[in-house]
Amino acid sequence: MFRKSTKMALAAAVAVTMGPTTVAASDIGAAIVGGIIGGALVGNAKKSKTRSSSNYSAARAQNRETQTSLNYFGFNAGTPDGVMGQRSRSAIIQYQTYVGFPATGKLSPYERDFLVSSYNRAQVGGPQVVKAMQTHQHGVRSLLTVWYDESTGVRTAGSGYTGMPDIVGQAIDEVAESSDPSGEQLLQRSGFIQLVDLNGDGKNDYILDTSLAGSSFWCNANDCTVMVFTSAPQGYNRSDFLTHNATPASFSCHMNVCRLSEPQMAVVQQPAAPAQPTPTVPVTQTPVQQAPTTTMVSAQEGAQPLGGITVFETATPAPQQSSLASRCSKVALLTSSNGGFVTAANLADAEFAMNEQFCLARTYSIGTGENLVSSLNGVTNTQVDSQCDAFGPALAPYLPKLSSMEAPAVAKEVQRFVLESSMSMEQLSTTAKICLFSGYRRDNMDVALGAALLMVGLGQKPYAELVGHHLAFGYGVGEQPEKAAAWYDMAVSALEGGAEPVFAPGQPERAALLRAAMTLESGGAAEPQPASAALPTFNLGD
Repeated sequence: MFRKSTKMALAAAVAVTMGPTTVAASDIGAAIVGGIIGGALVGNAKKSKTRSSSNYSAARAQNRETQTSLNYFGFNAGTPDGVMGQRSRSAIIQYQTYVGFPATGKLSPYERDFLVSSYNRAQVGGPQVVKAMQTHQHGVRSLLTVWYDESTGVRTAGSGYTGMPDIVGQAIDEVAESSDPSGEQLLQRSGFIQLVDLNGDGKNDYILDTSLAGSSFWCNANDCTVMVFTSAPQGYNRSDFLTHNATPASFSCHMNVCRLSEPQMAVVQQPAAPAQPTPTVPVTQTPVQQAPTTTMVSAQEGAQPLGGITVFETATPAPQQSSLASRCSKVALLTSSNGGFVTAANLADAEFAMNEQFCLARTYSIGTGENLVSSLNGVTNTQVDSQCDAFGPALAPYLPKLSSMEAPAVAKEVQRFVLESSMSMEQLSTTAKICLFSGYRRDNMDVALGAALLMVGLGQKPYAELVGHHLAFGYGVGEQPEKAAAWYDMAVSALEGGAEPVFAPGQPERAALLRAAMTLESGGAAEPQPASAALPTFNLGD
């Protein structure tokens, strides 16, 4: 019954006209993507695979190296077979356009050398690579423009901003990487950076308000990240907050520790005490200057032992929606300070390792979806976001089942949802990947979790890892680590059985790390057994 009512509601909300392959407006699949995404995808013909040749040559080896490099940076050149076909030429054009080279579809020697050397440089790793993978909306691809600017003298490695602490300059660069304006342009925007002595030590402290950066990367539905840098004898300390309309009065700082000031509360007037037989002196309430975290109330009945002293009660802070983007920013900083990602060999903290992998998967999801959006002619991010918001009501009935049902049973329920749509699996898959990008980019966890569930329902079991992360850390659903374990196992078992990795495909050891972290998190009671299942396929049966 709820499926029928959901269809009718979505059909009424999203009335669109599609191309020659139009499905009924009441169809749940059409409601998910509207006419924008679905119509644009229907017109895209499937590219034929380039034919592999068995004859080895130096030129072919060079082509494979080029294709591998293109794939690493998210420019899909297909299987690295050494044959530069249509797909490879399309990837080259995307690469040239992104960096700023002429889009010819044919690499000049310099363009190829820069691509391959950047790939080799990224493989070495380091804090700069880790930071790009986890915090930049373009992921590791963003390093191409950074390194190209360095090679042409536009910027120098580690350059800062005159008169500002290095940590503040790095944060400005971090914000600039996820928005169109440069760091210098951001500094010219009124209110983006505020200088004020927050902790009373006579030195400048800094407030960076990302809501003025012109990018939704740092924001959720209501608030944006505000970075506060307070001075201390050992240097500046950074604290991140989610708030809006930030001013110096929004923060209360002592030394290098800051917190959000609580909003002022109204004085609560209590009823007068009953008349006593002895004469009493009327008590007049005098306004008292309020501390940031306290609320003034009048003396209550039964409080006579205090001698009429005004009682102060600590205000209960309003619950604030957790931001995955902010969490991943902090995880990236810790990863950088640790010298790189946790590996199966040095695994000691399973929870932090899973945090790293969650943020890594989020970054890859954003990058994959962004590539798909760029192929939709005439479709803006705003239009995509509007259509992807239909994932919320469409898949909302399945989210509570994550808490009450086992993982395979929920996956089967979502399969039925897929079967009720007359859209092709390819269209639904592409749409779900685009909406993963939309959801994670905007910190809309309902959209992101719904899209991940849809991918699992389509038979793409490695995406079950995302569902596990959402359950483990409480994003879009209640925090339930015990339920997360089954979704993690579904994803890792598929990878161990030969499924193609969807996150960090260049890191084949990642499945072993996830398995080791799962074992450590559960106490390591049993030796994990590799799954013998083959590459999962979509099951049309019940």
